[in-house]
Amino acid sequence: MWAKRKWRGLGILFFSFLAGFTSRADANVTVLLEEPYSYDGALAGTGHTAVYLNRVCAASAITLRRCNPGEHGVVISRYTRIAGYDWIGIPLVPYLYAVDDPQDTPLYADPKIVAFLRDQYRRANLESVAPDSPGGETPKGDWYQLVGSSYDRTNYGFEIESSPEQDDALIAWLNSRPNRASYQFVRRNCADFVREILNFYYPKSVSHASIADLFVSTPKHAAKSLARYGKRHRDLEFTQFVIPQVPGSMKRSKPVRGVLESVFRAKKYAVVLAAFHPVIAGSVVSADLVGDTFGAGKNSLVFSMTGDPEAPPTNMQKRTYLEQLRSAQQQARRSGLAPSANQWRMFAQKSQPGYAADGQLVLRANNGNEIVELGITRRGIQNENSPARVQWDLMFSRLKQNLAPGRAPRISGSGLLQDWELFEKIDSAKHEALLKKLDFENQLAGKR
Repeated sequence: MWAKRKWRGLGILFFSFLAGFTSRADANVTVLLEEPYSYDGALAGTGHTAVYLNRVCAASAITLRRCNPGEHGVVISRYTRIAGYDWIGIPLVPYLYAVDDPQDTPLYADPKIVAFLRDQYRRANLESVAPDSPGGETPKGDWYQLVGSSYDRTNYGFEIESSPEQDDALIAWLNSRPNRASYQFVRRNCADFVREILNFYYPKSVSHASIADLFVSTPKHAAKSLARYGKRHRDLEFTQFVIPQVPGSMKRSKPVRGVLESVFRAKKYAVVLAAFHPVIAGSVVSADLVGDTFGAGKNSLVFSMTGDPEAPPTNMQKRTYLEQLRSAQQQARRSGLAPSANQWRMFAQKSQPGYAADGQLVLRANNGNEIVELGITRRGIQNENSPARVQWDLMFSRLKQNLAPGRAPRISGSGLLQDWELFEKIDSAKHEALLKKLDFENQLAGKR
């Protein structure tokens, strides 16, 4: 159907092959730099940071152990106002997507789907740190930060190799010391915790905060420090990657800033500082001038659950996909197959998330006298009983969003190819269904 598909597939395989040369060590410690969103994105803009260990796993939310074969590791971070603990460990897949199996990640996310997945995971695994409200309802509070990070924001990974002996020492250290809430914004925040962990592995690898951050540790400073350490120690394998925000109607996260860098972006605050403290104002200007030289998403590979980070699609490949996506839309309109007034969005608004009989995540909506189910995972979307046009529009929306320009790659080249092949299958099935419908209608007309 698409003339350039063979060339495009070979191109993506070539770039994925190049990415494979960046082999990963058996054990790694990674700084996760997480973009700000919601109020943090609009105001402070410093984001969040955590540590990902790929050979250390969570025995519970507050104890660690070595991983078993097939496990993906743990994310540990310092939080405030969560069950009185200083740090909490969450398995990688739930931390990013609020599911146990990455194949259960929805293709497209909205606030209802995200809230549902988070609460389902909480009820099954996190009652000890986030118990039900008195009436059995979902509790309020900051516990939601523990799971589904990739629905809210883009994450960047700065990974350096470690040894099994270092991992064992860290497990013993964190399991043996008191784990009591001690969060302080200035002296003991999430970036301070990351600095402690990285300096445990590699002393002085992450420095204290600088004047550009008013001597407050920030997520961006922690990532920059480890990146510099990796450049100075070429004997240690160092990798940088991006974990894209899941496509959907959730608001997109914002760029990560330092403290004074954020202040300068708000011009009214910079004017006040210039009037009352010219030294700090000068530091603000300096922070703005140098702040963007550290681009977290520049030249980044895309994180993969199944192996090494992968190459993103090239600009030429993205243009080719966009052209063919527009062509598919025009063809669908000519044949009367294109959804009217964004049927996927309308369906999503009136539906509720749940699980089908086979355990797949679905959206259910009342369509007259029947309940319509739409699978919204990669392995569940092609349900024969769900509306083909809505399936088509969901994949069209996902592809369009992942092909849009951004600060960092939104998908890997191989992931984009998988999405396109799924879109083509749905498109072909939709055409076939229409032809059968027209043939049936013609037969009825002939009998009359």
